[in-house]
Amino acid sequence: MAKTKTAFFCQNCGTQYAKWVGQCTACKEWNTVVEEVVQKEEKSSWKTPTNTTKKVSKPLRVNEISTEKELRLNTFDLEFNRVLGGGLVPGSLTLLGGEPGIGKSTLLLQIALKLPYKTLYVSGEESQKQIKMRADRIHPNSDTCFILTETKTQNIFKQIEDTEPDIVVIDSIQTLHSDHIESAAGSISQIRECTAELIKFAKETNTPVILIGHITKDGSIAGPKILEHMVDSVLQFEGDRNYVYRILRSLKNRFGSTSELGIYEMQGSGLREVNNPSEILISKNDEGLSGTAIASTVEGMRPLMIEIQALVSTAVYGTPQRSTTGYNAKRLNMLLAVLEKRAGFKLAAKDVFLNITGGISVDDPAIDLAVIAAILSSNEDIAIEKGVCFAAEVGLAGEIRPVQRVEQRITEAEKLGFDTIFVSKNNKISLKNTQINIQLVAKIEDVANYLFG
Repeated sequence: MAKTKTAFFCQNCGTQYAKWVGQCTACKEWNTVVEEVVQKEEKSSWKTPTNTTKKVSKPLRVNEISTEKELRLNTFDLEFNRVLGGGLVPGSLTLLGGEPGIGKSTLLLQIALKLPYKTLYVSGEESQKQIKMRADRIHPNSDTCFILTETKTQNIFKQIEDTEPDIVVIDSIQTLHSDHIESAAGSISQIRECTAELIKFAKETNTPVILIGHITKDGSIAGPKILEHMVDSVLQFEGDRNYVYRILRSLKNRFGSTSELGIYEMQGSGLREVNNPSEILISKNDEGLSGTAIASTVEGMRPLMIEIQALVSTAVYGTPQRSTTGYNAKRLNMLLAVLEKRAGFKLAAKDVFLNITGGISVDDPAIDLAVIAAILSSNEDIAIEKGVCFAAEVGLAGEIRPVQRVEQRITEAEKLGFDTIFVSKNNKISLKNTQINIQLVAKIEDVANYLFG
């Protein structure tokens, strides 16, 4: 057996050192250098089948390379398919990360139970009985899903050889360990080694593998950053556990766009796909309430109509409060300064509270005008007419600026029954045969006069 050799690597950037140092000289991070095994016994957990011959790659001209569309496996989950770009690519490795209790295991078990393909669900965190109890609640009858509770990769690959699944789900990569690395499960070396063995298995057998990954307290996936480089797709499952809605985002995708997102609703029977999120993010209140405005935003490639609530009241303790939920507090302060300086509204001595309903966070600058409309509505205590929405950015000079994909926003607003939408007069709109009234505005004063004049 070859002598085991070790070296020191930075967990953040991967720089190698001959001895331990306190600060990485490349990325300047402290206490990120750890010792890892660099030479191990020359054998692998996954053995290439003996009846296959390995092809030797040869260089090809660009115009000689085939551009046939990649075949994909349908997951029978519209939101999951959308985020992946159409389904699972054979031989691909997908990493799904998210906070504890957000629903990662539920989502993948739900997909595994619905698939008509033979699926092996490997869990290193729960027993088979625990998974069975959840499966009975989600989808009781499934003849194609096999459950395995194991953490050693050698045993997992042995069961894979016996079962020959079409899809493998690992829950989670931090619980696996290989006998070829002498370190604890979840360490840098173990995560990298186990992932490398799974990649070799996936590429040689053309079997898609989905990994669940834990995240750290700052929101990044636990383990070395190289883990995200090794896999083909990185998905993030996020949301507030106090709300029922979950958002699935794509952070990296070698086979599709990273601008798509999927929305789910957490129920007792699992996660329900939300195909029209605008209807659930807008309250069905028929009474006109002041301080409420509807914005047309775009998350990824999907247009959404969201409800923005504002409350403006006299500051009791002298220093006015500025509080936001789901919105950037610094941008709120900027918009309040614009209202004060450019439009003449006296809000410096008043408390302002802003909330985006549904528990989602939005960074789209196109909701600026809706934020200002909600603040002015609460300040004047006059409700905005039902059927009015907004899609425009507000500049520091108080001008209404154009936003991207405005036609898509207008179409979504019309589809949901809105009759008026405020957009910048500088937007070029080529829509025809639209029933919605498009109000072109240039300044904040124009909007205020129209709504409250």
